[in-house]
Amino acid sequence: MDKIDRDIINTLQDGFPICPSPYKQVAQHINITEQELITRLEKLLETGVLSRFGPMYHAEQMGGALSLAAIKAPAKDFASIAESINAFPEVAHNYAREHALNMWFVLATETPEQIQQVISKIEEKTGLTVYNMPKIQEYFVGLKLQA
Repeated sequence: MDKIDRDIINTLQDGFPICPSPYKQVAQHINITEQELITRLEKLLETGVLSRFGPMYHAEQMGGALSLAAIKAPAKDFASIAESINAFPEVAHNYAREHALNMWFVLATETPEQIQQVISKIEEKTGLTVYNMPKIQEYFVGLKLQA
């Protein structure tokens, strides 16, 4: 990443303008062209520097629910278990961890009641216990890179 990439990431963490030409407005703020901004965002996504670029929704404020969950997946079956869990549309993302609970995933549902329903289905499909860790308090941590 160079200075411009860091400027893009830092700028976009402060919000994305709602206007007819939002990319152009952000690009002007960073002193690059709109096309350069778009090209750089695509490259940051393709290379995995950014895992996603898009809005963050507060599911709870829309009547839904989010929860962090984890399982103890046997190493030999890890990939197939991850594939099974990721097949659920309610699974937002999934991580491997070096811990007894070695697979962590986020559930996002339309209603709070659906969290336990999805957990039960995952347990049924995988034969593994799902440890549900619902959010108690939310904190926003911004990552600002040195330009």
